[in-house]
Amino acid sequence: MPLEGHPDLREKKDAAGPASSRGSVDRLQPPTRCAVISPILSKRATRGAGERRSPQARLDEAVGLAAAISLDVVYAGLVPLSEIRPATYLGTGKVEEIAAIVKAEAVDLVFFDAALTPVQQRNLEKAWSAKVVDRTALILEIFGERARTKEGALQVELAHLNYQRSRLVRSWTHLERQRGGFGFLGGPGETQIEADRRLIGDRIIRIEKELEQVKRTRGLHRASRKRVPYPVVALVGYTNAGKSTLFNRLTRAEVMAQDLLFATLDPTLRAVDLPHGTRIILSDTVGFISELPTQLVAAFRATLEEVLEADLILHVRDISHPDTDAQGQDVEDVLADLGVEATPGGRVVEVWNKIDLLSGEEREAVENQCRRADGLDGPVAVSALTGEGTDHLLGLMERRITAGRVTLAVTLAAEDGEGLGWLYRHGEVMERSADADGAVHVSLRIAPERVRLVARKFGAKRVKEI
Repeated sequence: MPLEGHPDLREKKDAAGPASSRGSVDRLQPPTRCAVISPILSKRATRGAGERRSPQARLDEAVGLAAAISLDVVYAGLVPLSEIRPATYLGTGKVEEIAAIVKAEAVDLVFFDAALTPVQQRNLEKAWSAKVVDRTALILEIFGERARTKEGALQVELAHLNYQRSRLVRSWTHLERQRGGFGFLGGPGETQIEADRRLIGDRIIRIEKELEQVKRTRGLHRASRKRVPYPVVALVGYTNAGKSTLFNRLTRAEVMAQDLLFATLDPTLRAVDLPHGTRIILSDTVGFISELPTQLVAAFRATLEEVLEADLILHVRDISHPDTDAQGQDVEDVLADLGVEATPGGRVVEVWNKIDLLSGEEREAVENQCRRADGLDGPVAVSALTGEGTDHLLGLMERRITAGRVTLAVTLAAEDGEGLGWLYRHGEVMERSADADGAVHVSLRIAPERVRLVARKFGAKRVKEI
């Protein structure tokens, strides 16, 4: 069966011209010409499990990953496979067929949208006379470019080093040279591969120590937020689902929001006041993706702790995407790995984003489904771009956050301004009035575990539960 090329690629290439550059240095040279190869395994090869998404959707996502790193994709194609070959992943005929395409299109880099062993990578590079990167390597490259904070850069470097260490298994002949040494300098006869592995191991240990310090600092920040009890709401979702656009809409912030995979990498926190005055901390997190490299899941565990600690988790889905159900399941799988189950009545609420991209009939069906499920579990249909549905979302967030809270009536002396400020900082003031004597009466909504704190602060006689 011949290779199936991407149907829109030639038109896009002719219309759009060369890919955008990544910086002032890149503008001096043309972008790297790239071919995207997406292998599609038969059900027999996957032991009957099959794929959640269509082959075309997988190819589109692979092209998107290449575009996210500013590669000039000159060819993209699907490769049907009945089995994986240990030496080259593909069969001999497919390897030769792609070699002809690589030569004809003057391709410099081939993105192979699957995990390759070091031997497979080396053999394909020899056969195609071009650099070959697999899915893990490309995602690591994207993450490396997106990292903005020290923590993000350290996490990416740690994942990259673990990946490199796994490749030091007879993948390159120059790593098999021996070098001399004395004692702790490597010992006589230490091979270059052993020296490289030792250097990488030393660097991994140093980064893990630095990340442990980052983790402690982040824990202190979380502890300080708990002392000023603002609930945390975390946005999660498949990459490019519109989380950052929704974050900007809800917070009026200016977080990077582009039509790119993994536009957001480092977590961002902002305070948001809900319709009736409840203040929350909203957290924007890295996007998930199918077959996310295990090195990255482990490396970003400190970042994802914001999700684990959240009082409410908004699962943002691109409801206009043809594979939205498969994407949603991938996100739920990652959450389950973190110990968060997306069950009714739990912490997770689905937000169906991008309703502005639906046809009239599709949109009506989605909105009817949301209305039928109207309650604290969602889903909620919104357009982060136009703002439609976001008021309803904010209201639902407030109802979820305040559910189970206790309402108290607190009486203060007229001159107790400090006490009044304390109530505003530590709870949700619903109503405030003063009587003829000047005493201030406050109706306060607060978490049950903080009722005793209020009673100790103002005295049991001045605090009553409504």
